[in-house]
Amino acid sequence: MSALLEQAREWVGKPANKPATARDAVNLPMIRRWCEAMGETNPVYTDEAAARAAGHPGIVAPPAMLDVWAMPPYRPGGRTSEEDMPVLALFDQAGYTGVVATNVEQHYNRYLTLGDVVTSTPTVADVSDEKRTGLGIGHFVTLAYDFTVDGEPVGRMTFRVLKFKPNLKQPEPQAAPAAGAESFPHPRPAITHDNAFFWEGLNNRKLLFQSFGGRLRHPPGPMDPVTGSLDFDIVEASGRGTIHSFVVMHQPRMPGFDYPLPVVLVELEEGVRIVANMIDASPEDVAIGRAVTADFVEVEPGYVLPAFRLA
Repeated sequence: MSALLEQAREWVGKPANKPATARDAVNLPMIRRWCEAMGETNPVYTDEAAARAAGHPGIVAPPAMLDVWAMPPYRPGGRTSEEDMPVLALFDQAGYTGVVATNVEQHYNRYLTLGDVVTSTPTVADVSDEKRTGLGIGHFVTLAYDFTVDGEPVGRMTFRVLKFKPNLKQPEPQAAPAAGAESFPHPRPAITHDNAFFWEGLNNRKLLFQSFGGRLRHPPGPMDPVTGSLDFDIVEASGRGTIHSFVVMHQPRMPGFDYPLPVVLVELEEGVRIVANMIDASPEDVAIGRAVTADFVEVEPGYVLPAFRLA
């Protein structure tokens, strides 16, 4: 066992950080905004009469909001030192600066009702051996959260993240930035035997997809998830499609991107879907169902990404 892993596992079973109590009690305005964002239409979350007719004492909060109430506030500079988790900071200091959430499970004891003030208590549940992933080598850290209201358990959650050393292809040497300017390399994909054709296609300004018997698949994988076949063809898509869904990113702001940033899930006319950024379109112009066409953006020399513009 490495010294890093030994240090990290000393945290298992211990508090990951101090308990956090919600700044606001469970309230209707926050519930309403959450339901609007998620497309949740169950009236027990917003209508008093409907909630009582369903057997509730009044309006209740969607169960999946459990961890929302006691979240720390957003800050442009990131979390404060008091909000940081020492077990995760260990990996940052050792060069495992990448982080990605991998899975979450929630269990509910009861519905939250208006006026409840939620307290969240996080514990380090597990730290894995070093794993080799497509993102880079890293460790999975599992956090367990207990949620209470006035000491009463109302739910719990396990949240697992991967802390990894980014496995990024280094960009080609660039000219020195102007005096006083900051320059950051654009995030790079993990290119494997299975997806290399896709990235080579982008460099040739083509959208290429796997075809298993005429059924397209994306992202690429080693086999057909339906039949298990390892044999596939590579076909070029027209690039024409419609916006199936989208999000406009405002935060957190990452170097190398312009904000607000519309990110779209496009359903191509061939029937396959792909995620990419919109270009030459304001957030107000992006809408589900709008026709788009593919374009290609060379974000750095020799590094091309797909993008879409309004048709």
